Amino acid sequence: MFVGCGLRLIQSKYLCDLNFNCAITGIRKLCYQAPPTKEKLSHKIGFIGDGNMAKAICNSMVKKGVVQYSQIYVSSPYKKNLHVWETWKTNVSLDNGDVAEKAEIIFIAVKPHMLQEVMDLLITKRKDQIKNKLFVSVLAGVTISSLEKFISNFEKCRVIRVMPNTPMTVGEGCTVYTPGQNVTEDDISNVITILEKAGMCRRVPEYMINAVTALISSGPAFAYLIIEALSDGAVKMGVYRDISTEMAAQTVLGAAKMVLKSQKHVGDLKDDVCSAGGTTIAGIHALEKKGVRGALMDAIEAATKRADELGQKAKDQ
Repeated sequence: MFVGCGLRLIQSKYLCDLNFNCAITGIRKLCYQAPPTKEKLSHKIGFIGDGNMAKAICNSMVKKGVVQYSQIYVSSPYKKNLHVWETWKTNVSLDNGDVAEKAEIIFIAVKPHMLQEVMDLLITKRKDQIKNKLFVSVLAGVTISSLEKFISNFEKCRVIRVMPNTPMTVGEGCTVYTPGQNVTEDDISNVITILEKAGMCRRVPEYMINAVTALISSGPAFAYLIIEALSDGAVKMGVYRDISTEMAAQTVLGAAKMVLKSQKHVGDLKDDVCSAGGTTIAGIHALEKKGVRGALMDAIEAATKRADELGQKAKDQ
């Protein structure tokens, strides 16, 4: 029997204790002792890129009191995109170099295909000014080795690859990270402080990240589709839309908390609801006939392969 690392045997099913920061592949356990987090950061935090993920990370930090808006630096090539950042009283610029030079922890939050152009300009125009920085990449599919190829042009700079998701805006985020070479314990502590304040944050080996990206980054969209479909079904059967959507969302939220807190296998939780000859097993049968389980597995596979493709395109540039 396997022991340690929070692994429990539950009715012949192995389940990794979600309170432990570990990942399991087959019988090999990959466990990491994360450094302690901090209540607040005094660092200047930069965002090269102004999209939804940058906004989600920024707002989660500020709402949890980790930093203030005055510590945030953000750049975009389009002034109109910076309007909302200006209303938050952050420091905005049309020049990525300003962010890379002034901030100490810099999130690279552009589209993967833009990485080459962004880094080439920084290397050309600001190489001597960018020193001792921690770059944090949220680029889907782009490997640490590809990132370090660019970062190595700057003195004493490091990189951590992360993949967060947008529910961190409401404090229910799920993020994974993998540190690159020369990253310090303090670097990791700072990144975990930023990301864990808004939900779960776990370290994984890099070979898992694209699959995890499909699960946690694309997963919320899949969950929204499921919630919408549940709501549609209730509407079809006569429930008002406002009631059905609220109840569908709460039902999925409650089920998720049961998985995280009960320490029971999800199959056992399902069986607990499926009484013999009852309504639930009739509904489960309908779902199985339509291949819902296989469709969701295919969705994760498709999203993973797309992350692989994006990473390859960035590598080939």
